[in-house]
Amino acid sequence: LMHSVTGSSGDPNISEFAGVVLFDGTEAVYCDSRNKKLEPRQDWMKKIFSNDTQHLALYTQQCFEDQPKIFRFLISTVKQLLHQIEGVHILQRTGGCEWNENTDEVVGMVQYGYNGEGFLELDLKTLTWIPLKPEAAIIKKEWDTDTIVLKDIESLLTKVCREWLKRYWSYGSSFLQRTVLPSVSLLQKTPSSPVSCHTTGFYPDRVMMFWRKDGEEIHEGVDHREILPNNDETFQITVNLNVSSVRPEDWKRYDCVFHLSGVEDNIVTKLDKTAIRTNWDENNRTSERNTFNSFYLILIYSRVRSSIDPSSATVLNTAPLTSVICCSWLWMMSVRLPLAQKHFRGRDPSGDPKHPEAHTERKNNRAKK
Repeated sequence: LMHSVTGSSGDPNISEFAGVVLFDGTEAVYCDSRNKKLEPRQDWMKKIFSNDTQHLALYTQQCFEDQPKIFRFLISTVKQLLHQIEGVHILQRTGGCEWNENTDEVVGMVQYGYNGEGFLELDLKTLTWIPLKPEAAIIKKEWDTDTIVLKDIESLLTKVCREWLKRYWSYGSSFLQRTVLPSVSLLQKTPSSPVSCHTTGFYPDRVMMFWRKDGEEIHEGVDHREILPNNDETFQITVNLNVSSVRPEDWKRYDCVFHLSGVEDNIVTKLDKTAIRTNWDENNRTSERNTFNSFYLILIYSRVRSSIDPSSATVLNTAPLTSVICCSWLWMMSVRLPLAQKHFRGRDPSGDPKHPEAHTERKNNRAKK
């Protein structure tokens, strides 16, 4: 059971506070100070709130009252100690616990990030903060003296978190123990690019995937990419194979193996040129060159037309800035919180760059003359 929370100051375009609770890697609850709405993201979490209104009230209070106040205070303290009064600043906290069903052992953790970098981590054995950056040392000295808060954090991570984790498991285990099989594809950008064994749509994320030659796993020329989440709570993974030195007659000796935890049979995909999905062939090369040339002809014609009649000039629309801020948390616990923030900018030309009416107009004018 993990939480991740983010507090910010100095930028009105960013939520002052936002958080998410993750159970076994699945988003269970989300809230932020902007929409003022607590959102259970799973049906089993909705049942918990429905059956226990006090638990719902606790989340509501922590999300919209207690935690925002705590983060405003913490950000203010850190800024003052680091002499950073001006500017935009982000404080992140992530934390929670893991439970071993076999041993009944619970391991807790909490870490803070500041302005996108690791900042402080709590050592639960000594109940002291470990600075992850030199400038965090001054914060460590300040926070290490607050033994009451440190004891509270220890209790939250080792006792309260254990109780919540077991309770959530009783509600959500059937959903979290489901198995979803993936689809596997072979992809290649260009004839000289590596061949990607791309597997998507699987659950859970406990998988192994590798390339084999003659039935034996290989490592040379293989590039393993990390497991990534899809937007439907499944996952995807890619493993690339460099085929530049593989002779055509040897391709049949290679295959990609995918193993999903809890499933007996592996999914084996033979390295076969006819099975590779790509948008690169001789026809596409010719088409790409023609499109490239046509674009510049259209661009030149559009500019000429614009000089004749400014009203026909092509209009460029600028797509609005899209900010994606991934925030998270586990309310009562003053634990760690990472903020992931990405910005995407795009310019999308709109309007028809071709103006056939211009040619007709000039032709008619010449005929009149």
